[in-house]
Amino acid sequence: MIKETDGDRFEAMRCLNQELTFEATKKEFALRKVEFGPQQMRTLKLIDQDNLYSNLGLLLSDQCVHTIKVAVFQGTDQTIFKDRREFAGSLMQQMNEVYDFIDFRNQTRATIEKLYRIDVRDYPEIAVREALLNLLVHRDYSFSASALISIYADRIEFVSIGGLMPGIDPEDIMLGISVCRNQDLANVFYRLHLIEAYGTGMGKIMKAYEGMEEKPSIETTKNAFKIILPNINAKYENRKDSALKAESITCSAAGAEKSPSKEEKVLEYARSHGAITRNDVIELLEVSTSTASRVIRKMVKGNLLKQNGKARSTNYTVIK
Repeated sequence: MIKETDGDRFEAMRCLNQELTFEATKKEFALRKVEFGPQQMRTLKLIDQDNLYSNLGLLLSDQCVHTIKVAVFQGTDQTIFKDRREFAGSLMQQMNEVYDFIDFRNQTRATIEKLYRIDVRDYPEIAVREALLNLLVHRDYSFSASALISIYADRIEFVSIGGLMPGIDPEDIMLGISVCRNQDLANVFYRLHLIEAYGTGMGKIMKAYEGMEEKPSIETTKNAFKIILPNINAKYENRKDSALKAESITCSAAGAEKSPSKEEKVLEYARSHGAITRNDVIELLEVSTSTASRVIRKMVKGNLLKQNGKARSTNYTVIK
């Protein structure tokens, strides 16, 4: 409550650490052909009127203490970890490294329609980009907890620390209404052409999923904001897995049908040799004496075999 009423913003406060370097940020500015010198740092409010670094300077410095934790899970829950990383350093460095980490795992599904090959990635690149930028720009950096990104088989969840600003509802976000928590940080991203204007991110995300069955969604609590991006290709993978299971079951059943039973083996032997003895059954089926006797009795009772002779001279012929 005090934070909301005193007008102080974390990014505008004086940084406790004044030994800051900006190698990653300088590289990003140079890549986008935007100057980054003492004058620009003052204009962008990384340096205050007393020539001291602000917390915005800390966020863009190589000494930034805030991190993003990314976890990859097997399946659709958090039972089994496949991979996990924690990204630190300047927000510019985190932005690039986290995007590359997700992009590497953003698989492509190819389909052929007539003469055309159509490649569809699990997640639209623009949606991943906007969700990541939203996490960076709108996060409440007065909390020390890490932002979280969880990658499942069927979705990616971006969890930003800090709930919605007072007076804003989830429905407002979907309509493009936005109240920026970090205005100066957003201005830096705007100067670098990473964002266009406040409130356009969710619109771009929804546009990227236009025509898709599954749509992105948001969830909010008092201290967190979550964007959920569904995996476009997850349904095809599920169908593929189901088809493979069905094929396996069919093949197993077919194999069972093709595999001759004990009785069929005995009948085939008796037909080809004219008759069969108990010792023949033992060797043919590779079973014990008692099992061989049980098979023969069953076949005699079922009128498949006829017993001839007694004692050691006993043999069995096929009943035609």
